[in-house]
Amino acid sequence: MFLIGPALLEVSAHRILHRLHETHGEPALAAAAAIPALSAALDQHAAAVRDILRHGVPGASKVPAAVLLAGYARGLLDQVRETSATERAIDEPSRVPTMRGHAPGDLTGWAAADWAQLRLAGVCLHAMRQPA
Repeated sequence: MFLIGPALLEVSAHRILHRLHETHGEPALAAAAAIPALSAALDQHAAAVRDILRHGVPGASKVPAAVLLAGYARGLLDQVRETSATERAIDEPSRVPTMRGHAPGDLTGWAAADWAQLRLAGVCLHAMRQPA
């Protein structure tokens, strides 16, 4: 029997991952081709995402990988938004945000990417490594 709910959830997850791949995955991989240290950092983030989902999510083997990855990415983006809102509320205009989330626009930006940017790109890299 085909259940529409799980199918819609998986379609939604694939859409989220596709958008994330366009904003973070493709640009990060292009930059990593020119910056070996970035390539290594992306590999480490992708491995961390893999380990978190494999060992840190009870029942993960019963949930499609795309759904897990999209949920993780959405949670991370929510945290970025909350952190940014908190920093604005502190009213310290000179304070530099520690988690921007949005993708850097060039090689220099990717060379100085923050943790959240690298982790989002790592989600994309891990998703690319999943069997179709």
